[in-house]
Amino acid sequence: MNRDFNPPSVSPALRWTGLGLSTLAILFPAFDAVGKVMKIPQVIEATTKLGIPVEQVPGLGVLLLACTILYAIPQTAVLGAILLTGYLGGAAQAHVRVGGPAFPVAFSVGLGVLVWLGLWLRDRRLQALAPLRK
Repeated sequence: MNRDFNPPSVSPALRWTGLGLSTLAILFPAFDAVGKVMKIPQVIEATTKLGIPVEQVPGLGVLLLACTILYAIPQTAVLGAILLTGYLGGAAQAHVRVGGPAFPVAFSVGLGVLVWLGLWLRDRRLQALAPLRK
């Protein structure tokens, strides 16, 4: 890998937009993770309706919190985005498996898109890796 690759910085408008989207992409899973770890009854009930045993819910919360923290740290944001994408894909699959409503599936997929869009807008290296074509 070429370590001399140093693309120009992102414009302030793109950076702030990306930071705003990334903040939303951090707040939603962090809130859900804390609810799982603290065993909030509504969160436990919603998770067990997906066929997940009660005793596994806090562990899922810890996993989600770890992925979210990795995403929130700039040096590990790409790894966090990859892990969050996997977690959100599993969440979408769980809702599809039980025949749940479309909104939770769309929300999981949309949040995954938000994770990557926020990161893409604030990181010129990611823009160079995955450019939008005109």
